[in-house]
Amino acid sequence: MKLRALVVDDEAPARARLASLLNELGQVEVVGDARSAMEALQLLKELEPDVLYLDVRMPGMSGLELARHLGTLEDPPAIIFTTAHDEHAMAAFEAEAVGYLLKPVRREKLAAATDRARQLSRGQLGAIGAAATRTHLAVRHRDGLRLLRLEDVVCLIAEQKYTTVRHTGGEDLIDDSLRTLEAEFGDRFVRIHRSALVNRDFIEAIERTADGQHQIRLRGREERMVVSRRMASELRTRFELPG
Repeated sequence: MKLRALVVDDEAPARARLASLLNELGQVEVVGDARSAMEALQLLKELEPDVLYLDVRMPGMSGLELARHLGTLEDPPAIIFTTAHDEHAMAAFEAEAVGYLLKPVRREKLAAATDRARQLSRGQLGAIGAAATRTHLAVRHRDGLRLLRLEDVVCLIAEQKYTTVRHTGGEDLIDDSLRTLEAEFGDRFVRIHRSALVNRDFIEAIERTADGQHQIRLRGREERMVVSRRMASELRTRFELPG
């Protein structure tokens, strides 16, 4: 049986050329194409492709970040990257033995990469995606993968083996530890105590209760979050917050 393929590239001529080459090879059936990583994600559940031909550099979310998010799926598709000049990505691909094609894609190279198409492990996808700064957090749902924009995330709360993501649309659980999230997004989120990080854009003020406890008032939300005494002073100075 032919592999089901999804072609992802922000340039229409590149998508059309690659689809044409794949049809000529006869190794795969091109079941769809997408012009962005987000569009590709929306098509995954509907089309159930076996392999993605994925552009590395695209406006918005890059192919590398999409690969990292796909690594959270139980059954991610195989990935063959296409790139014009991303030397750093190529080095990462070589280190992880990942398939990639240089643009313009050549027929014989495409055939060889397709022959080697295989499913990547979560660890490999994570290692590849680590080369790109995430703009979203991935949450697994029954209906597939859901991505949360970082600017919509209010806070991150450590809860036993998981982290609760509170966002403008509700809350979800992710597998990432608070420590790794702080290391990756320390420029956007600040620690208010040992088990909570808060998006600095949502912080309005630090308040002190009648019993001397410190709390953060969050923009557009009624809830208050407890702040450790040590962090209260540091946050007030760092962000020139009232309170």
